[in-house]
Amino acid sequence: MSASRFAARLRGAASGLLTATLAIAAHGIGGAGVPTGAALAQLAVLAATLGALTTTLRRAAETPVLVALLATGQVLGHVLLGASGHAHAATPPAGLMLAAHAVAVVAGALLIAAGERLCRAVSRTVRAAARIVWVPVETTVRMAATRAEQPLRSALLLAASVSHRGPPVRLAR
Repeated sequence: MSASRFAARLRGAASGLLTATLAIAAHGIGGAGVPTGAALAQLAVLAATLGALTTTLRRAAETPVLVALLATGQVLGHVLLGASGHAHAATPPAGLMLAAHAVAVVAGALLIAAGERLCRAVSRTVRAAARIVWVPVETTVRMAATRAEQPLRSALLLAASVSHRGPPVRLAR
């Protein structure tokens, strides 16, 4: 797997996890508690979709595009949790909630972009350090001609299979 593909997968996973975590944390701070059931399933689908989109888009490595994707994920997460009946107990001021989401999205996008750049740099460094140097191996095999103390097994079998018996001496003359 190439370094850029690995970094894109990490970027997608971080984006999806950040989207779900920020949505749950924001609603928890708002007094709604942790979502369960259908709300949690919808949030998981949203996080997986946003992570896959962030992985596959070429320009998602750029910080402004990443900020836009994460902000879209936060808006959709807020809509999903609000539509599933996940209401806040004590609603904070809208400006404060919007500012907190904006700061968290920008900080998350900057951290994800920095992490991707660091991942690529470390991957290139490790690949350069672990580069395998191929040394040519001598292909000619030199056999040493040595005399064995014992004859080969094949020579013994051949000698045993040949009959040493011949015709009688007096008949041959």
